[in-house]
Parts: sequence; C-alpha cells; structure tokens
Amino acid sequence: MPQLPNSLEDAIFQAREATLAAIADGCTRLQVELLFPELKPMPVAEEFIPTFASYGDKLKVFFADAGAAALARRDWKDVPFKIWDVGTGRASAAQPKIQAEDEMFLFIAPTSVEVAELERLCGEIGEQRPFVMLNPKLEDSGTVGIGYAARNIRMRFISTIESCYYLRPVDDETALFRCYPGMWEVWVDKDGEYKRIAELANKPSGDELDLILAKGQTTTTEDGKTLTTVAGKKPSVFRGLQRFIKALSR
Repeated sequence: MPQLPNSLEDAIFQAREATLAAIADGCTRLQVELLFPELKPMPVAEEFIPTFASYGDKLKVFFADAGAAALARRDWKDVPFKIWDVGTGRASAAQPKIQAEDEMFLFIAPTSVEVAELERLCGEIGEQRPFVMLNPKLEDSGTVGIGYAARNIRMRFISTIESCYYLRPVDDETALFRCYPGMWEVWVDKDGEYKRIAELANKPSGDELDLILAKGQTTTTEDGKTLTTVAGKKPSVFRGLQRFIKALSR
C-alpha cells in the first residue's frame, strides 16, 4: 500500500509509477495532480516526462498556449519528442496536431480556457492511444470567459478521465491522496505522525471530506465497510515538500 511521499521527488516518482501501472492496465485517459499553489508546471513536467522515454519521437507534449510551447522549445533543446500547444498554434491541414504516427500524448497544465479544443484533440487521439494531463486546471469555475456551454464540455470531458495520482493538502494537517491502483485516502497529521483515517472507492466531495474529518477516527465506504484509522509514523510531508517546492519555484 503506497504511503505519503517524503519529498516532491518521491511524489513525482510515485506519479510516474502510477501512470505506467494505469497504462499497463489499459487505461488511456489519465491525469496526474500535485496540487500545491506554489508549484510551477515546467520543473515538474521536466521530471515527469522521462516516464515516457521509451516512446522517443512518438511522444507529443502539449502546453496550454503558444507562448508556453515556445518557451519549452527554447529551454528544452534537442529533446526527441514534439512540442505543441492546445490553443491556436501552428497546426494546418498539411500538419495536424494529432498525427497517425503519434503514440503517446502529455498535456501540461491545460486550463478551462482550452477545454473545448482539448476535448476535440483527445477525440482525435481516440480510445486506443494513451494521453496524460499533468496538473490540469480544468475545474477553475471562476475563469473569465467560461460560459454555460464550456462548463458542460468541461464536466463531460472530466468525467472520462481516470485520476491515477492525486496529492492535495486540504489544510496544514490534512491530505487527500490517491496512487493508482489504490483507493482514495485521507491522511491527518496527529502529534507529528500522519495517519490514514479513511479509504474510499471514489474521490470524496467537499461535504464528504468534512464528514470524514469530523468523525476523525473511522469512515465507511460505499459498500458499507467500516474502516479504522491506520497509524503510521511519517514526518510532516507538507513541511518536507515546502523545501523542495521553494527550490523548484525559483
């Protein structure tokens, strides 16, 4: 059973392993989320991309817009994979963004603004070739210019994605965690020791999470099974991660 990571490096390693395991099991629509506000996408992406080294030039990496893609081309010289953007970009009838020879796709930090085009591209990718979204920002309902139609597209599209790795600090003492193929887990720091207080088949809503934290010791899954707190001595993952986050964010 996976444990909370001790560092950002550990978290990215877990995310890479979880992604490969999900792909091996036949999952083709995946997302990885390391939800720390201070974390910049490029350094994380640089550490995550070696997951797909075996694909060589069959990997295509997408950024949210043309500016981010241009920066990546400048900073990542001599990489074997292709770099594109979800937005306007340079696609044409002669050179479409999704090509028959492409085998693996990575979308880095796509946002709600690009959701319609993102869904279209993923439709072209189809169900057989895998794609991964790294730290997507599709659920930002406050994004300017997102109307009713775009919100519907976003929710429809999100419902097709398997979350193979998820790590989010709920507050200074609580974490929501999932590492494929494991269940969704709630961890709480009690007296310097992190304890797993709940395991659930599906990602808990805000209200469900509040109820779990209010109970503090046990929770119940959808099948009615009561789960007792599992103790495990862990250092504060968030205090440890903060040092790595600051280093990567410079």
